[in-house]
Amino acid sequence: MVTLKHLAEQLNVSVSTVSKALKNSEEISPETIERVQALAKFLNYKPNRLAVSLKSSRTNTIGVIIPNILNHFFAKALFAIEQEASKHGYNIITCLSNEKQSKETDSLQLLSNGSVDGFIVSIAEETQINNNLDHLNAIIRQNIPLVLFDRVSDEINCDKVVIDDFGAANEATNHLVSEGRKNIILIGDIENLSVGKLRTNGYLDAIEKASGYSENPKVYTIKKKDKVEDVVTQLFDENPKVDAIISIDNVSGVAALQKALQLNYKVPEDLSIIGFSDENVLPFTYPKLSTISQHTIDIGKSSVSLLIDRLKNEDETDKMKTKTIKTNLVLRGTTK
Repeated sequence: MVTLKHLAEQLNVSVSTVSKALKNSEEISPETIERVQALAKFLNYKPNRLAVSLKSSRTNTIGVIIPNILNHFFAKALFAIEQEASKHGYNIITCLSNEKQSKETDSLQLLSNGSVDGFIVSIAEETQINNNLDHLNAIIRQNIPLVLFDRVSDEINCDKVVIDDFGAANEATNHLVSEGRKNIILIGDIENLSVGKLRTNGYLDAIEKASGYSENPKVYTIKKKDKVEDVVTQLFDENPKVDAIISIDNVSGVAALQKALQLNYKVPEDLSIIGFSDENVLPFTYPKLSTISQHTIDIGKSSVSLLIDRLKNEDETDKMKTKTIKTNLVLRGTTK
């Protein structure tokens, strides 16, 4: 294996000079930097990351735990996390909880032995349902920096990145009220999650405060055993006067649109639909689905930035930050 010493001997310079030249130090002349880097490239020199980490007590690696890689939101967030981490010289190790608390716990234990400098985590569904946060709080007690994103808990004292889920659903509902809609129904498959409860409460709050709105709020929940299409069909069967639907997940809004068209609803003349779906579904809907944009890339980037800031300022344990990413209601073809 080629080392700094090998490069220094061949170039007849000191090891220190080689090290500084590889880092483009201003202490080294441009000519020497060019010679050193050219030889390093020719000999395929790679820094010894283990030696570097031992010297700095850092691995320059971030552990990322997400609930579901097949969910487009989390796949896109992971992409942004990797891109931003790489920009700052960090690698990532990714683990999937698959919505299981046990897998989330195992991943944290596996990587907290010195393999990573800190964690970025979105909490598994089972963890939120059980409200058992001991494994996450154990990471805090070990003084390992932790950033939670999207699915968070107020019972964990760490940095967080969220969107205003309550406000986003509230804004969407108020827009439908402003269209003159009189029978607005909410549907989704995330009622057990913190984000699902906030979105539902945002809808309920807007309905309660809507002037001249007389219908009771209606919420349809898609459970794990249910087929999305079946619940959407039930919604239309039981509510022939429905004139607006809010989907709080990234699937049911598209299913509701397709069912409405099959039933010969004119969208948006007879029925408006707003989803939380990301742009991955937009090319496949007609008319184009109006959505609440979560700015997933910004969520991923901000998670990395918060973690790196925490790694640089580990003593500021009493100043945990929550960064709220602003959402946008993007009106397209399924709303007036």
